[in-house]
Amino acid sequence: MIPSGTELARPFLPTKDFELSKQFYEALGFTKLLDSDVAIFAAGPSSFILQRYYEEGCNTMMQLMVDDLDAWWAHVQGLDLPGRFGVAAPRPPAMQPWGLRIVYLVDPAGVLWHIAQRRPGKVQD
Repeated sequence: MIPSGTELARPFLPTKDFELSKQFYEALGFTKLLDSDVAIFAAGPSSFILQRYYEEGCNTMMQLMVDDLDAWWAHVQGLDLPGRFGVAAPRPPAMQPWGLRIVYLVDPAGVLWHIAQRRPGKVQD
């Protein structure tokens, strides 16, 4: 049994260009908690660590569960991520076969983000 208290699991995400990736996440509105040899970003109670490491073909994916996917989509559309960061155009909200509406976007290092609409009454969908 593991001890319980204030444990927090945070993924490390790769970056091809550390500075560009930091700007990308700041543009999305994540809160930067640390900017040093790594950068830590938060959205609500969850967070992740950007690292100065990249390996071709990494296939990292992240999921961000949100209460209002349409508001997130409007926010993402207004950022011109392809023009500003050279990334693929985000895919608009669509219902997936497993029952979640999702927006897909890719960061400058190729990390695929699934921004998903939380279903009513399902905090940990």
